[in-house]
Amino acid sequence: MTILITGANRGIGAALAAELAGQGHNVIGTARSGDWPLEVTDPASHAALAQRLAGKPVEVLVCNAGVYADKGQSLETGYPAQMWADTFAVNVTGVFLAVQALLPNLRAARRPRIAIISSQMASDTKAPGGSYIYRASKAAALNLGRNLAADLKPQGIAVGIYHPGWVRTDMGGSSADIGTNEAAKGLAQRLDDLSLAITGCFQTWDGRDHPY
Repeated sequence: MTILITGANRGIGAALAAELAGQGHNVIGTARSGDWPLEVTDPASHAALAQRLAGKPVEVLVCNAGVYADKGQSLETGYPAQMWADTFAVNVTGVFLAVQALLPNLRAARRPRIAIISSQMASDTKAPGGSYIYRASKAAALNLGRNLAADLKPQGIAVGIYHPGWVRTDMGGSSADIGTNEAAKGLAQRLDDLSLAITGCFQTWDGRDHPY
């Protein structure tokens, strides 16, 4: 089957692409440059990708592209307005634009699924302070996924939202809990398990339900 992953040039996206390709799937990995270019904040870029994929079923869309720009910002002097706008453009609007552009491809698939990579930092149970922009954007992505699940269920499209783990990447840092390969294996299983019966779920990379 064909699986499209946004932000597949590094970190979790690259590891997930490798894992799924190793399982024999046709994986399309997008990035700002490369064989499958996509700037997730640009509607014209999404339109160009959709045109390139016209008529081709996409069984799974993984909305993975994301940024974490406000790590270490000061409450008194940090978190500039443009950082809010730029982060939401990638982490929230970029997800919606990808889903919107590829709806025809998903509808053409036998068992269509959408996976949104959010974070445990989206949950109101994980609110120790700081990282206001990232936390807010991931909470918005979680809410977006839940509402997409409601609207797309009648069309047979399942939506799952996932915490990929605290992963050793440029974003997660070297002291994180797990490596990219472990996260990728878990997420690949989540994609396989995703169905209309659990659409709208918020789960961890290893299959545990995460509180909202």
